[in-house]
Amino acid sequence: MAGKDDPEYDEFCDPDNPRKVKYEDILAASKRILGQIVRTPCPRCHMSSRLGMDLYMKQEFLQHTGCFKERGVRNTLLLLSEEQRKNGVIAASTGNHAIALSYHAAQMGIPSVVVMPVHAPITKMTKAEKTGGKVILQGNSMAESKLFAMSMAKEKKMVYVNGYDHPNVIEGQGTIGIEIVEQVPAVDAVLVPCGGGSLLAGVAIAVKHLKPDAEVYGIVTDRTCSMVEALKKNERIFLPLDTTIADGLAVNKVGVNTFYNLKSGILDKMVVVREDWVARALMHITDEERCVIEGAAATTVASIMAGLFPNLKGKKVVCVFSGGNIDTTTLTRALERGLVAEGRMVKFKVTVSDRPGGMSDLCTLMANVGVTMRDCVPERAWIRGDVFSCQLKVIVETKGWDHTKTLVEQIKKHYKDYFFQDINEHVDSNSGAKRGPCLAPNPVCMQK
Repeated sequence: MAGKDDPEYDEFCDPDNPRKVKYEDILAASKRILGQIVRTPCPRCHMSSRLGMDLYMKQEFLQHTGCFKERGVRNTLLLLSEEQRKNGVIAASTGNHAIALSYHAAQMGIPSVVVMPVHAPITKMTKAEKTGGKVILQGNSMAESKLFAMSMAKEKKMVYVNGYDHPNVIEGQGTIGIEIVEQVPAVDAVLVPCGGGSLLAGVAIAVKHLKPDAEVYGIVTDRTCSMVEALKKNERIFLPLDTTIADGLAVNKVGVNTFYNLKSGILDKMVVVREDWVARALMHITDEERCVIEGAAATTVASIMAGLFPNLKGKKVVCVFSGGNIDTTTLTRALERGLVAEGRMVKFKVTVSDRPGGMSDLCTLMANVGVTMRDCVPERAWIRGDVFSCQLKVIVETKGWDHTKTLVEQIKKHYKDYFFQDINEHVDSNSGAKRGPCLAPNPVCMQK
């Protein structure tokens, strides 16, 4: 047990005294922050018909700092005493909470410090600095950054604002749930990304109060399963996390208050989606919805694309697009991974004649098939056999798997030596996708 002298002790997030968040608290928060954050739109998605449901996107990436975190931060700062405002606030964050805290603290004239892991995304580090906060890079994980921040808070008499567990933060995030029910009154299900749990807990409390028959699902990736594991074992456990495309969900140990509220029966199910589906979802959202969002936000659509919600076919479903702060390099990688997974970018090797016209013939063949060459590297020294042959390593863009199969057939018809990367391994299925523990006493999704 952490005593008050322990640097990790937080009176607002005390395992011996978890706080129950009520709908009335969320409603009060919505009135408190009115006009100080963006009431984000919730339009119908263009992907609805293809995915077989009435799909809506709650566009939290349109907040000033590009993330839902502003709601909880603003609510918490408004409730500080004059002395607390004077001493300032501090937090540990992988990025989004840091940006939101820096921005709103600066707006209210409150000194702020944010501690970020050394490997935090560059875009988020830069954004936090530009919005007015003092950024300290410390620790190789959120756990190490948090310990440093909480030690500093006690030393400097600052208020530590836990971005995923402070009760006032949970109340602020829950205002999204109120808006969803107002914007899509007939909503059947809400899909929410889950890291530390403040967004999921807040939205679940609000939605279940206003529309008890609506289902609420928490979405994590196979690399950010801390909430799933905690609910399975019925205790908050420390889970080592690897690098992830959904860095906003990379929390080693879920919150005291979020865990306490989520295990009380307000959540229908936790669902785990593979990270390659997240890359595909990012590509489709950018392509079809013309929205740039981060990996954590794309997990909701990814879980639908992966076939994890057959029970929601034909229903009204809201996906919370939690944020849009993604590095351009990460976005580029994700888009390319998505293209590969969908068969729209293909790599292959083929041996052609190294005499005049050999490469030209291949280019003509591909032009006739209608594929676009992205890259081509000739290899002469490391191939066996005819010295008048050349192996080409080629990357092309196609329209999809059917178009790729046409290309494969033509290459097989005209060349003897070839190899297509991953074509034989292509399986457009849900293998590896899984659901987390069901938490509903009488799950709607399991009723016939």
